Amino acid sequence: MLILGIDPGTAIVGYGLVEARAGQTRALVYDCIRTPAGEDPCRRLATIYAGIRELIERLQPETMAVEELFFNKNSKTALAVGQARGVILLAAAHTGLPVAEYTPLEVKQAVAGFGRAPKEQVQRMVQALLGLEEKPRPDDVADALAVAVCHASFAPWRQREKEVAGR
Repeated sequence: MLILGIDPGTAIVGYGLVEARAGQTRALVYDCIRTPAGEDPCRRLATIYAGIRELIERLQPETMAVEELFFNKNSKTALAVGQARGVILLAAAHTGLPVAEYTPLEVKQAVAGFGRAPKEQVQRMVQALLGLEEKPRPDDVADALAVAVCHASFAPWRQREKEVAGR
C-alpha cells in the first residue's frame, strides 16, 4: 500500500510517501511544501492545495493519512492550521483519495510505543523504522512520515473492524 502521510501547517506542510508491503515499510519520497511568511492567507492556502494536488497526481498514493489537530494554547494558530488541513482534505476529496485521520497520541503510540513521546524520540523511531540514514528534517517531514507509518500499522485493524461491523 502506498500511503501519503501529511502533517498540516500553514508555513510548512510536511509530506512523506511510504510503501507498506508484506510487513515491510519504507520511505519513498519525503519533503515539505512551504508558503512564504507574510503572504496573503488565501494565497498560502491556494499554494498548499495546489501542492497537495500535484503530489497526489504525481505520486499516485492509495490513501492519505493526516494528523488531526491538537492545540491547547494558541487558538489563532489552531484556526490557521485547521484551514490548511481543510484544503488538504479538499484536495484528497477532489481526487477521490481515501483519507485516514489520526490523533497525535495515536501516531506517537504507533511509532514510539508511548503516546506522550517527545518529538526527538518520534524522529529517532521514524528514522529507525524506515531505515533512514538521517533523521528527517524539518520536524514537519518527520511527523508526516510518522503519520504514514501509523496508518501502515492501523490500516489492517481498521479494515477488519469494517468487515466485522458489516456482518
